[in-house]
Amino acid sequence: MSFNALALQSTGRILCPKEFTVLFTMPNIDQAIHERRRCAMAAVSWKEALLLTVLVVACYWNSLSCGFVFDDVSAILDNKDLRPATPLKNLFLNDFWGTPMSEERSHKSYRPLTVLTFRLNYLLSELNPASYHLFNVILHAVSCLIFLRVCRLFLDSTSGLVAALLFAVHPIHTEAVTGVVGRAELLSSIFLLAAFLAYTKSTASDHSIVWAPIALTVMLVAAATLCKEQGITVVGICCVYEVFVAQRFTLPALLDTLKQALQGKGAFPYAVLQMLLKLIVLVISTLLLVIVRVQVIQSQLPNFTRFDNPAAVSPTPTRQLTFNYLLPVNAWLLLNPSELCCDWTMGTIPLVESALDRRNLATLLFYVLLGLLAYRSITCSRGSAKTVVMALSLIVLPFIPASNLFFPVGFVVAERVLYVPSMGFCVLVAHGFKVLSHKGYLKKISWLMIGVLLTTHAVKTFNRNWDWESEYTLFTSALKVNKNNAKLWNNVGHALENQNDYSRALRYFLQATYVQPDDIGAHMNVGRTYKNLNKSKEAEDAYLIAKSLMPQIIPGKKYATRVAPNHLNVYINLANLIRSNESRLEEADQLYRQAISMRPDFKQAYISRGELLLQMNKLTEARDTYLRALELDGANADLWYNLAIVHIEMKEPSEALRKFEQALQLSPRHKLALFNSALLMQESGQPKFWPEANRRFLAYVEEEPDDANGYFNLGMLAMDAEENATAERWMHKAIALQSGFRSALFNLALLYSQWQRELDALPVLDELLRHHPEHIKGLILKGDILMNHKKDTAGAKACFQRILEMDPGNVQGKHNLCVVYFEEGDLPKAERCLEETLALAPNTAYVRRHLDIVRGKMAAMSAAGQPLVEEDKPATAEEERRSPRVEKNAWKSSAEPDHSQLDPGQPDTRTQSKSAGLAGSIEQKRAAALKRLEEIERILSGD
Repeated sequence: MSFNALALQSTGRILCPKEFTVLFTMPNIDQAIHERRRCAMAAVSWKEALLLTVLVVACYWNSLSCGFVFDDVSAILDNKDLRPATPLKNLFLNDFWGTPMSEERSHKSYRPLTVLTFRLNYLLSELNPASYHLFNVILHAVSCLIFLRVCRLFLDSTSGLVAALLFAVHPIHTEAVTGVVGRAELLSSIFLLAAFLAYTKSTASDHSIVWAPIALTVMLVAAATLCKEQGITVVGICCVYEVFVAQRFTLPALLDTLKQALQGKGAFPYAVLQMLLKLIVLVISTLLLVIVRVQVIQSQLPNFTRFDNPAAVSPTPTRQLTFNYLLPVNAWLLLNPSELCCDWTMGTIPLVESALDRRNLATLLFYVLLGLLAYRSITCSRGSAKTVVMALSLIVLPFIPASNLFFPVGFVVAERVLYVPSMGFCVLVAHGFKVLSHKGYLKKISWLMIGVLLTTHAVKTFNRNWDWESEYTLFTSALKVNKNNAKLWNNVGHALENQNDYSRALRYFLQATYVQPDDIGAHMNVGRTYKNLNKSKEAEDAYLIAKSLMPQIIPGKKYATRVAPNHLNVYINLANLIRSNESRLEEADQLYRQAISMRPDFKQAYISRGELLLQMNKLTEARDTYLRALELDGANADLWYNLAIVHIEMKEPSEALRKFEQALQLSPRHKLALFNSALLMQESGQPKFWPEANRRFLAYVEEEPDDANGYFNLGMLAMDAEENATAERWMHKAIALQSGFRSALFNLALLYSQWQRELDALPVLDELLRHHPEHIKGLILKGDILMNHKKDTAGAKACFQRILEMDPGNVQGKHNLCVVYFEEGDLPKAERCLEETLALAPNTAYVRRHLDIVRGKMAAMSAAGQPLVEEDKPATAEEERRSPRVEKNAWKSSAEPDHSQLDPGQPDTRTQSKSAGLAGSIEQKRAAALKRLEEIERILSGD
């Protein structure tokens, strides 16, 4: 009988070429048919794929309305690596949060592929959270489909689908799916499962090694590891599969084979040698990945505080007892995910400090059950044992990096790290369902139980998603589960603080200090909130309490490894508070220097001290302080910007421009550097700089389309270039954005005046004086137009008299009033007025000339016996005066950063972006100096 005939008889259909090859190489037809059925079971039908996808969408569609919360803020909103202006290479130099891996404060979590997907989201929708959540939901659906494919290798069609359905709806996944940062788990799990599936194809039907799947496995393991560190554990899963499933070894049989070979009673079987060769390749590849990973973190583990993981800094045996107790806690979350919490740090789980603690019974029971399952699965040769051993490998191996058993991590319990271990749990549940459903009297009950389980889990998942809608809803839901975590009280306070509800926020911050009296961050939050409530004394007292909790100075001790940078912010916050008092500037400087002495690499202290020194007019020290900060972080564009401002204060515009260029090379869209460098070019008076200044102002308004100052300065450049129509358009844009914009209104009126459109200038001047009735230059220009173009001497007279009411010594206002008297024909009054004006400005030639003209006219008319009536008149104000020169903005700078806004529980990224500002008093001083310069050299000069 032919092979195809045999196949047709055995299987009911003609085999494809691949199946024919399998059949041809199998020792018997039964084995071939078993292989074909196994491959058919592993496939996923379109109906199953549709069912899983619909279920995932049904459970998670409401996550699309959630915002960026908790760790999303640092990973997405504050992460510069997402921005297109950041070079792609930075993704491979920085950690998951955008901090350079070389810095001590780095979290050392190296996940560049995950950050790359965030960057893709940013390119598509910038910071629209819906697109990020949608991407996560899609990834979860893909993970469910691949997981179903894996389940078919160990479970039958029905129970495999049950496992995948349970995985799709399990509430423990909400943190990984609905929390955007959970994408690291999703991506890593997809590559992990794909690597495992690739490895299962590494053995040919004749038991020879197929190297292509192994090479693919290694690449997928590397990709999984670049998404999240736990991806490397798939190598262990592959080893377990190779030994206990592919080679069908049991532990006794494996030990017996090794014993005989070591005793020389027989050679290693060929299949064992093949297995060892594959495992050696996998292990070597894994070691290479580990070496690369260690090099990336520069052989340094991250530093975590006792608030992040209290057991990590506890003595023996508390540390060991607590970490082992966390294993049954995680197992319970998989079994009963009814009380979920976004943050399990601090006092959420009290330390197990004694062997007599009753919680040790849970630890013991967990190890007994796990040991029994493991022992039965590796000593039994039945097919169900292989299912159990693979389920256990999926539970245990991916959880090891997060278990705290071998090295400390930055959390106590984190629900998102259970994403891959829950796969093994779902396989165990589905396997139990399979066993029960095959018992006739339990079949209906088992189906009922699994239906109830899937329904309740789906409802719980859907409802849990609403908790992630905002930070307030997330942290208040966590407080319902655990009230002993000071961090949760702090975070609810932060959420209320972001809503400017400082009174309620203060209550939560105070509660945090009651729950954890030694929490430095909580006392800092109290101080900041008191400051926001304008209670400076209470704020200072709170900061002093926080400062007293800091480690005391011990000679010879290095503080860099003992003091977290966010805790050192207490010195920054306290200094920022007291520096508002001019008499305490030296005290503030002492606090900055104390922070620097405790951590010489504390960049923020240098930045803040530089601003203070600038406020104290110690320009050389300020420059040296910024240069020291640049030694620590030469790639910080804000530092180069601040240094440029120092050079402006030192009257070194060329050097300032060079520093602005450095800032823009590092950050081409640095808004303040764009604006101020363009303003510096504009103020240089050199037309060759104007085109570049114009380009930078245009780039600035692209970044800040609602800032009227950008459009105003574009208008000023156009006026300098005598491009009147362009200048008019920009000025109108500035005024539309900022009603009553004084400089824009005046210069638009001046533009119309110089453009021979004086009547168009009048309504602009009316609006200017409605908002700023004391604007002297506006009154002068309006009076001139009324007198020379409207012939409204009464209106002009009112304008000039109003000027003299505000400033009796104003020479031009006084002179123009004299011209009005002359226009009215009152020569004696004009004479007295000009005499008074000359007394105010004895060296003003045009006033003396006009007085001589009036006196000459009066003498001639008296000699002729004519009444003192006007026949000729001196040149009008329009002819004689120098046109009022345009007003220009003082240097634009960012607002003074309020370092008291630092969140001691978060990476210092939000505050760093603001730290390029100068103190408000420095800004006022510069503005006043520029105003005086305009008055002397440019505004309202005489002839």
